[in-house]
Amino acid sequence: MTKISAFLKDEAGAVTVDWVVLTAAVVGLGLLIFNWVRPAVSNLAESINNELEQAQTCMESNGTNCTGSAP
Repeated sequence: MTKISAFLKDEAGAVTVDWVVLTAAVVGLGLLIFNWVRPAVSNLAESINNELEQAQTCMESNGTNCTGSAP
């Protein structure tokens, strides 16, 4: 019976459990923030892609097919 009570009083594994819970919370918050930020980043990347395509079209046409400001 003393081995069982010694096992129940031992707190060596408690630190590991704390780290597992803390790590799970950090990962969960990271995923939550990622899902919140992803649409904005996707829209920004699409806008950058559109601007680069317009710049490429302008450069390939030697400035004759440019939208916006003159080269």
